[in-house]
Amino acid sequence: MNKIAVSIVDDHALFRRGVADIIRQSEHFDVQQEYSSGSAFLSALDTANIELLLLDVQMPQMSGIEVLKCIRERNVDLKVIILTASLEDSIVLDAIRLGANGFLPKDTLPEDILLQLHQVMQGRTVLHADGVALLAQQVRQQTAPLAAALHKTSEQVLLQRKLLSEMTQREQETLKLIAKGLNNKLIARELGISDGTVKVYVKSLLRKLNVHSRLELSVWVHQQLNTADFDIYPSSSV
Repeated sequence: MNKIAVSIVDDHALFRRGVADIIRQSEHFDVQQEYSSGSAFLSALDTANIELLLLDVQMPQMSGIEVLKCIRERNVDLKVIILTASLEDSIVLDAIRLGANGFLPKDTLPEDILLQLHQVMQGRTVLHADGVALLAQQVRQQTAPLAAALHKTSEQVLLQRKLLSEMTQREQETLKLIAKGLNNKLIARELGISDGTVKVYVKSLLRKLNVHSRLELSVWVHQQLNTADFDIYPSSSV
């Protein structure tokens, strides 16, 4: 069985090595490389053959958020878990918008670290309790004007129709499955297409809806559409 390749970026050597030792005890993961700075990792990004990165958010010179932004400009598929000792609202929201796949507080118990790594590799976005509450608050704030209006305006409906009409049928189907929480492999299996084709559809959806992460795609669906039956309008293109 091939192990999942992991790298760690953290400027605190003792913590970094401690996490690496925990991960190396698992038969499912293998730590390929440890980095003491974000710039050191970015210089090796194009040749780093890894599937998962643990990234410290508070580092000198280049923060984890800055590193994550650079990563997403070059690699949208690499799964990134943010290591944090501080749960500042701005950090959590910025990381989510940039496509972070999870958060790992630095006081997480060793047995829970591996559990969260497994969940992220299964396609889930792992948030701590405070992060979930914060995200829920943001969604409520964004949807409050719509809820207060009770009904969508004709302009909103026309905009939704326009955005959906610009999607191919396969993109609409992919969006629907993303909103249901499926990862790329499960979407590919459901639609009978390759993982690579799903990635193309996801990139196209991110561009057309002007968002930066799968989580934001899912939020868009739940905000804008009737998610009870996912009332997507038929597209003229296939």
